[in-house]
Amino acid sequence: MDAKELLKQVRKIEIKTRGLSQNIFAGEYHSAFKGRGMMFSEVREYQYGDDIRDIDWNVTARQNHPYVKVYEEERELTVMLLVDVSGSSEFGAAGVEKRQMIAEISATLAFSATQNNDKIGALFFTDKIEKFIPPRKGKHQILLIIRELINYQPQSRGTDIAQALRYFTDALKKKCATFLISDFITDKDYRRELTMARNKHDLMALQVYDRRDAQMPDVGLMRVLDLESGASRWINTSSSRARKAYDKWWYDRQQHMSQTFKSCHVDYASISTDEDYVKSLMALFRSRGR
Repeated sequence: MDAKELLKQVRKIEIKTRGLSQNIFAGEYHSAFKGRGMMFSEVREYQYGDDIRDIDWNVTARQNHPYVKVYEEERELTVMLLVDVSGSSEFGAAGVEKRQMIAEISATLAFSATQNNDKIGALFFTDKIEKFIPPRKGKHQILLIIRELINYQPQSRGTDIAQALRYFTDALKKKCATFLISDFITDKDYRRELTMARNKHDLMALQVYDRRDAQMPDVGLMRVLDLESGASRWINTSSSRARKAYDKWWYDRQQHMSQTFKSCHVDYASISTDEDYVKSLMALFRSRGR
């Protein structure tokens, strides 16, 4: 993509997503993270109704009476976008390409963060760590992230979510509000790393998928290409047996993904490339703001 076309694409996404963040997400974004970015303030004596998880056991032992830690809400957060840029993100059949929707979602979140005076950073990954953009404030930072999302050419095409989570957990010492954005089409397990990241950061997952990921069309003999491995094969999509097998594969994959997030206590949303991602994001934010 030449510079002129790139600037045009960046501007188009900026206009759309900045308006969304200003007019729609202003309240939802803040309420979703209110009280979640906390800093230690003081200790005081335990009172009825206090959360026992806030008990300071060291002070309690010294005073022979229960004391709890008191926290203050941090005015500013650090927001990180962990973005899957593997080969499968280039797929788009029923809607826009997954990568395009991921760019729009990321830009909307970034502009929302800036309105809240938060820092925003990004980590692009495949089965390698492709690019790390340290968190900073300002419009220039947002436009840098959008430009890279549109134009970045990854060195690899596979997917390794566990490696990305390990790198992120090691690189960011301060607690972050974090969005893990991927289609989650991978056979590599990432439950352990997801738990570690969730224990340290405020982590959410956004699955961006294409309807054709979820269902095989009945169009006769079709050549299928794996965008990550490069392998291809012919499939008779008119075979009801083949379509049922594919449906089961997708259902089992979605169930496994859902159970992984739930067991690790990670909030998530699944968003199809042919639907309005605004509704899904607002539903996720509102569920967290209750």
